[in-house]
Amino acid sequence: MSKNDVSTTSVMADYIVDRIGAGKVLLDRVPLSFDWTPPELVGRDPELSELASMFLGIGSDGVSGRAVIMGQVGTGKTVLTKRFGEDLTRALDGKRRIVVSHVNCRNHPSTSQVLQQIAISLDSRHPERGFSSGEIIQSIRRNIRSRRGHLLLVLDEVDVLIRRDSHDLIYKLLRIDEGQEGHGSLSLVLVSQDSNLLEQMEPAIISRLGESNVLRLRPYSAEALVGIARQRYEASCRSGSFSGEVLEKIGRFSAETGDARLAIELLEAAVRRAEEAGRGEVLLEDVTPSTIRTASLEPSQIDVLSDHQKLVLLGICRRLRKEEEVSSGDARKLYELVCEEFEFKTRSYTTFWKHLKTLEKQGLVETRSANSTVGRGRTQYITMTNIAPAGIASRVEKEFAKRQK
Repeated sequence: MSKNDVSTTSVMADYIVDRIGAGKVLLDRVPLSFDWTPPELVGRDPELSELASMFLGIGSDGVSGRAVIMGQVGTGKTVLTKRFGEDLTRALDGKRRIVVSHVNCRNHPSTSQVLQQIAISLDSRHPERGFSSGEIIQSIRRNIRSRRGHLLLVLDEVDVLIRRDSHDLIYKLLRIDEGQEGHGSLSLVLVSQDSNLLEQMEPAIISRLGESNVLRLRPYSAEALVGIARQRYEASCRSGSFSGEVLEKIGRFSAETGDARLAIELLEAAVRRAEEAGRGEVLLEDVTPSTIRTASLEPSQIDVLSDHQKLVLLGICRRLRKEEEVSSGDARKLYELVCEEFEFKTRSYTTFWKHLKTLEKQGLVETRSANSTVGRGRTQYITMTNIAPAGIASRVEKEFAKRQK
């Protein structure tokens, strides 16, 4: 190796150390991941207690639990179920063997894929092919019973499965013990962003789930978001690298949506800026909300909208590709053009306005009121501060284009 090669290698090594391995603030990146399950949940004690009440008597053989958990993105649905599963397994140790299987239906959107994930969680050697859904379900049951165990099955983003493969699998899982010796093989938790999830199901399924076994998670308060940021900072960063003022700023910025993911993203971005600057302390100016919301937007937020809500959103996004804001009057005209393009009958202005307010409530658009530039009165102006309109427009355009083929 030449001296020049050695010199170049040395420079590259310095670059790695300076930018990746310095660790002036960050000690462990794992707690900054959405997948990290903290030892305690901030701001969700009442919800954990309510969820536990839905599993009354679960420590006894023959008893199963049912729960449906709904909430917007970032309300802690997934982490709540993971914390509950771990706590339940530990609490019943020596009384009843609990096996937790957590399946994300967005990653595994078909009945066969979901069943395969459940089977693998019980037996890693389970064959991938060659069995019908009914055979796999009975195989799952036999596996559970032979181990004298109980399966706590969490179907996350279950609305994706229902839209693709209907709710037949859920019905079959709820009846897994029917006509068999012994009961209490499986407890089922359904998780969804879709607040209308139950409306998509047949009365027989709702009856088995139990309408009282529904837990709706509200967006986090500013105080809870500060607590979440503090918990993640203390688990991942050097002591003293964050001040209370910085954590409060993170909570204040993310409180507008009540989205814990946004708080975590703000925290991680602030850590990265401090590390890049070679500082061992995160400053107030390291916390900035620009481009953060884009990362916390999930495709299902768009997918669950009605057709006309998507059309309203598409018209707005097209204008906001080039301009910072659009008036509600222009948004109405853009909606009419989009309806004509994709051959939809335009809805009334009152309905259009309701759709616009729904989009605002879900955090997809923001509005402000100002004096009209034409005549008297005030008008609404629509913008997207932290969402990329081009990406949303492309997604909606592709969906409607496919329908026209």
